[in-house]
Amino acid sequence: MASESAHSEGAELGRYLRARRTQTSPDHVGLTVGAGIRRTPGLRREELATLARISIDYYVRLERGKETRPSPSVLDALARALHMDDQEHQHLRELAARSARYMPEPPPVPSRTVRPHLKLLLESLRPNPAYVISRSMDMLAWNPGGLALYAGLDDWPAKHRNLARYLFLHPAARDLFTDWDRQITACVARLRAIAGTAPDAPDLTNLVGELLLKSPDFAGLWERYEVTGRKPALKTFQHPQVGPVTLTSQSLQVEGTPGQRIGVYTAEPGTPDHDALLLLDMTAPRPAQRPSPAPETTGQQP
Repeated sequence: MASESAHSEGAELGRYLRARRTQTSPDHVGLTVGAGIRRTPGLRREELATLARISIDYYVRLERGKETRPSPSVLDALARALHMDDQEHQHLRELAARSARYMPEPPPVPSRTVRPHLKLLLESLRPNPAYVISRSMDMLAWNPGGLALYAGLDDWPAKHRNLARYLFLHPAARDLFTDWDRQITACVARLRAIAGTAPDAPDLTNLVGELLLKSPDFAGLWERYEVTGRKPALKTFQHPQVGPVTLTSQSLQVEGTPGQRIGVYTAEPGTPDHDALLLLDMTAPRPAQRPSPAPETTGQQP
């Protein structure tokens, strides 16, 4: 059982190294390419091993998941050879740490319960759209603008509302975002980074499995193993109800509830963008109110 787990984690490390190797051009790392046709995209295994100053046999074992305990110096050498940025380098370390130890079971899925004071916070932020999402990007709570900003998302049942699912599967998403390609790249990078540290977590595997099956765009990006690609702070929406609006986005970790984040969009008061948020907040559908309980009767006729 332990060996199977270690092999699985080592395979994830190997897949990440292979993805980074095949996406790194020889020119990018200063290698001179001959005139012959290269059948391998990116770097060859022996080229990367030479750049990292490790043996080709050892590198092949790493990429095939047979070597699960690379030293920090080897990881650093590979990161330098592949010109990884800090976030990619850290992801490599996390994968290696997982491959080096046996984990009998995946960590529990973070709680989906949103505490009452966070819901009050969302209301206090109006007309600024705001919501709470899980680590797998499920919408857990929102104020009126927070849901309405993603045009058409309210058509889906509450349990189905997920920002990654929306980006790839909702027909309105491509028209809503002026930089849809950039948005989906950043979305997949975030999910890939989380999956690298919790690959067996059911909240992630279920979502990824669904998107791999239903979206060729997602499948193509998922295979690239990119873990960087943060969304820009300024985001422009071509909203069908309020027209074009450019907003500043901010994401905040929720203390005491791992995995939950608050997303907020703001605009400077007095600007057309802020006026659009006011209109969106006023016209957004409100949740159905529960009927008030009927007054108690004594059984006597009036």
